[in-house]
Amino acid sequence: MRFMVMVPASEESEAGVLPSTELIAAMGKYNEELVKAGVMLAGEGLHPTSKGARVRFSGHERTVIDGPFTESKELIAGFWLFQVRSKEEAIEWVKRAPFGDGVEIEIRQVFEMEDFGDNMTPELREQERRIGAQIQQNKRS
Repeated sequence: MRFMVMVPASEESEAGVLPSTELIAAMGKYNEELVKAGVMLAGEGLHPTSKGARVRFSGHERTVIDGPFTESKELIAGFWLFQVRSKEEAIEWVKRAPFGDGVEIEIRQVFEMEDFGDNMTPELREQERRIGAQIQQNKRS
């Protein structure tokens, strides 16, 4: 099972304040543990929303909204993608993350093809297989 682990933004991360050397070192050690255990598939920090944009869809109209965005408690500052056997295992790994008081990490399971049942037709399954193969090829390029 794959789980997206989302790290919330803070006033500091939204202001572009970089993490301390100590936090970077602690996060590096944690990431090494995740990789050695075969849990971490990906993980990155994100720039503040002041460097981002949103695209709002309304019928055929697309509206671009430049950051920064308000409500920092609803924003994401970083993420991991875990491969684990269960939600409980993902939770146990997140409990070991080097965060301080008040941080609340969200864990959400990623859909797999089989989760879509009969809605994922053989043609759509083949399309997903081709897309996955192309992604892997792009990584090697």
